[in-house]
Amino acid sequence: MVKLLIAIIKTARPRQWIKNLAIFAALVFTGDLADPDLFKKTLLGFLLLSILVSSVYFLNDVSDIKSDKLHPFKKYRPIAKEDLSIHTAIILAIAGIAISLVGANLLSNFFFLALLAYFTLQVAYTLKLKELVIVDILAIATGFILRIYAGAFLIDAHLSVWFLLCVVSVSLFLAAGKRRAELTLLHETVAAKHRKTLSLYSPSLLDSYLAMFATASWLSWALFTFFLERDRDFYISRAVSPTLLEDLPLTILGSGKLLMVTIPIVIFGVMRYLHIVYEGARAETPERVIVSDKPLLTAAFLWGVLILFIIYRLNYQSF
Repeated sequence: MVKLLIAIIKTARPRQWIKNLAIFAALVFTGDLADPDLFKKTLLGFLLLSILVSSVYFLNDVSDIKSDKLHPFKKYRPIAKEDLSIHTAIILAIAGIAISLVGANLLSNFFFLALLAYFTLQVAYTLKLKELVIVDILAIATGFILRIYAGAFLIDAHLSVWFLLCVVSVSLFLAAGKRRAELTLLHETVAAKHRKTLSLYSPSLLDSYLAMFATASWLSWALFTFFLERDRDFYISRAVSPTLLEDLPLTILGSGKLLMVTIPIVIFGVMRYLHIVYEGARAETPERVIVSDKPLLTAAFLWGVLILFIIYRLNYQSF
């Protein structure tokens, strides 16, 4: 029984839930993180999304048994090792999908549609899209984007077009990095057997994708922070927080673009992730990189602290 429970948890891949934190993006950047009702609603949405994501992994592992057995790491997955039966995995997947979609519909119709779109995309990816060159990368990136929009629909928030551009760029960057890491990790022959599209990507082509999306990622974030300024935000009044700002000159406070101080951290994060991609093993799973690489984790933490400080401590409205 314990062995079965461990197999179920491993297949559900709770570490992957870190990507689902993207659902909180709209709540954070609208300045409503302290709203208890919206926070509870988003938290519940996060749990439902996580259940759906894990349910998809059960179906994915059932579909990929043969290819997973050829992979140096994935061959240890419970279904590939036969620690978890296909029958049990399918039952758990169906139950999880039903719970998540019914719960989503109770929260918000549009949130339900976002989760339904995510589920449909993942099924299509498992059955066909992962075999189509370029389309497979676009499908992976779309999954990230749907997470962001699911959170926005949940609280009926507006998303800046520049923020959307940033999300798209980062999503494509992570997806291309995932493919490049797989190609680095696996030998060419094994790579083709594990994933058909890997035989269609050359290292130089994926390098070009990475360079393009890496640049787009930090530059779109820079544009997002730059174009946030509105006339009424041209300066931050000392009355907002006198004890905090009274000693700072207008040289620093004379612009509402304070989020721009996070740009160097974003550039570092992009450069660090590129470094990890060419190591091969870890970048195949971006969520593992984020929680295990200390420099990248430190950068992400510092970026998050600055975002919260600027938006909530200085009353800087981003959206």
